[in-house]
Amino acid sequence: MTAPQGTRNGILSLTIKDKAVLYAAYMPFLQNGGLFIPTNKPYRIGDEVFMLLNLMDEQEKIPVAGKVVWVTPKRAQGNRASGIGVQFNGQDDTASRKIETYLAGALESERPTHTM
Repeated sequence: MTAPQGTRNGILSLTIKDKAVLYAAYMPFLQNGGLFIPTNKPYRIGDEVFMLLNLMDEQEKIPVAGKVVWVTPKRAQGNRASGIGVQFNGQDDTASRKIETYLAGALESERPTHTM
């Protein structure tokens, strides 16, 4: 059974220690930025999520609130990883600023990502 649209689905914890993985997960085309999070849990567009994001080797986790704007189901076409795209809310841009600092120069790359 899936959670009703617009509900919270618990706290996600995401650790990204590699620049290539961060590049593949980051969604700069979303207002306020966002991340693709691999998961097999059922989510729906509009679900609110809260995550604790650990980037590279930083000691502190970044708390990020957002909502699901993208769903890649299990067994998706083209062997794409199943998961959700979470758009960051606009209240705190710490996560997107740090991500864009790590990815400086790579955001214009033509390499494929989890979402594009």
